[in-house]
Amino acid sequence: MNKRIGSGAAVLAGALAVTGLVFAPTASAAVTPTSATITASCGIFGGGTATLTATQSTTDPTAATMTLTSSAITTPLALNQNSIASTLTMVNNTGPNRVFSGSVNPAMSAGSSITVGPLPGTVAVGDSLTFNGGSLKMVILGITITCTTATGTSQSPGPFVFS
Repeated sequence: MNKRIGSGAAVLAGALAVTGLVFAPTASAAVTPTSATITASCGIFGGGTATLTATQSTTDPTAATMTLTSSAITTPLALNQNSIASTLTMVNNTGPNRVFSGSVNPAMSAGSSITVGPLPGTVAVGDSLTFNGGSLKMVILGITITCTTATGTSQSPGPFVFS
């Protein structure tokens, strides 16, 4: 009888351990919101509504990426994949500004919507990042295009907060 109780207890302990794994919390690194809308002004190159998408690594909470897409901002001519050198500077409401940079973009035909990223960068837990006051610099075929927040607009629904 003692063997049965011992075996039953072992099975129960094993089942509880498996249940604990199933319900164990996942990594806590998360950014909220994951996307926001901005209105960018790119000088003589135009501008308009754009979407910023943020991701934060679940294994390294200091690693993050930003992607900008916009159907209002288009390419004047066809561009090869990874041919736009981009630097996205985000204003940090809790510390130093954060910079996301790289040459990451899909191939785009003339007149296509612009997409840059995901651009890698470094963040800290508690960072609160907004495009307001920041900029996106893109170097396309040797021409630098700088986009900033359009006057009187703000990032919606609000800053990206990293945890």
